[in-house]
Amino acid sequence: MSEPRRSAASNRRVGAAALRGLLGAAERLGAVCGFRRHEVSAEASSTSPATLDRYMLETRSGMLVETLRLAKFSAITHGAVALTVVGLFWNAASPTYLVALLLVIGTTSIGAVVAAWRYQGLFAGTPTEAQIERGYRVAGAIALAIGSSWSTMPMVLFPPSDADHRMIVVAIAAGLISDAYVLGPILSVALLFAAPVVLGSFIALATSGDGVAASIAVLLAIYATFVLFSVRSMSLLSFQRILDRVRVSDQNQTIGLLLREFEASTSDWLWETDREGCFDHVSRRVAQVVGRPVEQLQGLPFAELLACGDGGRFGAGAVEMLGFLREGIAFQDLVVELPRAEGTRWWQLSGKPVLDRTGRLAGFRGVGSDVTASRISEARIAFLASYDSLTGLANRALFQDLASAECDRAAEGGGACALLYLDLDGFKVVNDSFGHGAGDQLLRSVAQRLQPFAAEGTWIFRLGGDEFAVLHRCRGAAEATLLAGAIIAAVSAPYRIDALAAEIGVSIGIALTPTDALDPGSLLLKADLALYRAKARGKGTFHLFERDLEVNQRTRRELEADLKLALQRREFELHYQPLTALRDGRVVGFEALLRWRSPTRGFVPPAEFIPVAEATGMIVAIGRYALQTACREAARWPAETRIAVNISPIQFRTSEFLRDIAAALEASGLEPGRLEIEITESVFLDKTAITMANLHELRSRGIRIALDDFGTGYSSLSYLAKFPVDKIKIDRSFVRDIDDEGGNLAVIEAILAIAQKLSIAVTAEGVETAEQAQVLRARACNDIQGFLISPARPASEIPDLIARVPKDFHRLFPSPVRTEIQPRLVVGR
Repeated sequence: MSEPRRSAASNRRVGAAALRGLLGAAERLGAVCGFRRHEVSAEASSTSPATLDRYMLETRSGMLVETLRLAKFSAITHGAVALTVVGLFWNAASPTYLVALLLVIGTTSIGAVVAAWRYQGLFAGTPTEAQIERGYRVAGAIALAIGSSWSTMPMVLFPPSDADHRMIVVAIAAGLISDAYVLGPILSVALLFAAPVVLGSFIALATSGDGVAASIAVLLAIYATFVLFSVRSMSLLSFQRILDRVRVSDQNQTIGLLLREFEASTSDWLWETDREGCFDHVSRRVAQVVGRPVEQLQGLPFAELLACGDGGRFGAGAVEMLGFLREGIAFQDLVVELPRAEGTRWWQLSGKPVLDRTGRLAGFRGVGSDVTASRISEARIAFLASYDSLTGLANRALFQDLASAECDRAAEGGGACALLYLDLDGFKVVNDSFGHGAGDQLLRSVAQRLQPFAAEGTWIFRLGGDEFAVLHRCRGAAEATLLAGAIIAAVSAPYRIDALAAEIGVSIGIALTPTDALDPGSLLLKADLALYRAKARGKGTFHLFERDLEVNQRTRRELEADLKLALQRREFELHYQPLTALRDGRVVGFEALLRWRSPTRGFVPPAEFIPVAEATGMIVAIGRYALQTACREAARWPAETRIAVNISPIQFRTSEFLRDIAAALEASGLEPGRLEIEITESVFLDKTAITMANLHELRSRGIRIALDDFGTGYSSLSYLAKFPVDKIKIDRSFVRDIDDEGGNLAVIEAILAIAQKLSIAVTAEGVETAEQAQVLRARACNDIQGFLISPARPASEIPDLIARVPKDFHRLFPSPVRTEIQPRLVVGR
């Protein structure tokens, strides 16, 4: 075989070996991809396997997209190089080979362009794993085809060429090897292309028999090795870059989704500005809050949004926020007021500066919320903290603050201030008679009448219920009394409440700083003492504080303290005054009368301590003691003898009253019919459910009800018609003057006539003379009670009284009295 033939055969064997090597390298590409997946798992160990698979798929797709994008330019370059090789070597090499090389390179390059055009759009979307694998195989096949074609060029053209053409072959081979950078995003594709070219070039140079060519072969191998390692590094960098891009894109989508859900589910919204303080990336939520289209807001300076009107007036907090934007200072929960023609609004804004790579301010990002509703609620709460919701007047809390300020001013010599303490007379009657709605309207009307008195140095307050107060800077008591008189005149005028007419009055107590007090508590207390004196004088008037009022108050407090001790020490006792039948002088019952003998005070009259007990509520405990003691004593008396117990209206209105009655009867064993409850007509003034229920329950249990002090109230007769009682007791004031010509006898006769018509028993109180008893007996009064028969005596003397009283009575009235009027006797129910 000739030398050229042996050389060609050798070249073919070397080429075949090179191709087998390239196939082996291609088979090892899976290991490279596995290494990259391992890198992904190592960097994102907290990510789920499904997410890692998706990241890997999108990264490989991105690498394909980059490779295909460059493949078009690479294919055109290869076609141009092939055409140039044909032109340069047309006369120095086999034309058949050159044409074949051009056809193969051209066809493959066109195929690469078509594949890039076809698959680039697919891989830019969301291709499947199978499509990506197919793309990798197609890219690898094209690269291998082009690389294999170019690998023949040095082996065919280098041996027969002269020195110049050999230089061209080496230059072309080196340039082709560098094309691996273009295919670098996918290392397997770069290797499939570059490895055949490197092998073909190395074989051609190394087997040429030329020492220089062999040296060039070594240099070319070194260069190729550097290129391949560089391509590997570039491939890894491309992989990491595309992977990071995929991860960031995924995170951005997640963040965007969260932000959209955040804006959709809360009242907060996100805002962003550039370094000039103009809106950037305006969201629909921001446009909705602002009430402008997105297009108008984009690029709009934040300052223009915060300004109001043509003058550009800023609300509270706006200037401060713009300063933060200008200086690049973070801020949080800054409330900004936005004055608007349709009403003021408030935004709560937080922002953080965004810096570029050089550390310069690039803009702001932040979150905002419309807090108008909460600000209005806070303002309402603040108003309610200082003002009365019903009348709109200042309340007790604000009174405390202003009164403290006025006391301090007076203490420093700033002048006097008068406190006028007002209490409405008759308000409770209106409120109970017409309902709380009418009462509320009446209070609002009173507040409206007081409002004109408010001026500089004069403040009006509602302290609670029907109590009002006026703080008035004045020169002295005379000026304060003039104001009090004007207020009484204004408040006391008739009122119209819907279709109802109402008349009330007002009583006023006056105390002044600095003469009477120098602190709000003392000032109010002394005005209250003066108010108490004004009411005691007949209401509808005013009274200035006087020192003796304080003395009386101190005395009252001391009496209250002793009264509490008396309850604890059981210093009370009951005495019993007999009720005698005028028909036969028999004792029909006793009235239990409370007595208090204090170790320090001695005997304390009931008229002195009962009002204090009622005012403090201790009357309930005292009344419970009287019930229990009276029932226990009466159980020892003859069966026909009754016991009468006075019950305070305060005790009668309590829900525990019936339980107290039941407990006293059960503990004593007294029959209910022997117990007589004495009440005054004031009980009927309070027509509450408890009052009426207690009255009906007493009647249903057989307990007798006596109306005490009858005739002294303006509406007693109407009560008899609405709720008949078992007994009425004629007040001692009528009996005392029964012989006068003033008409008391006529009143007694009228009472007796009504009682007879209604079958109600009558007892006359305060009978002290036989003449009084004779007049009452002649007019068929049932019973008498008074000193004529006996004063109230201790329980130990009751048996003696029951035996002695009838004898004394017969000595006073030895024979029946003849009368002009012969009414029927009423036994009573």
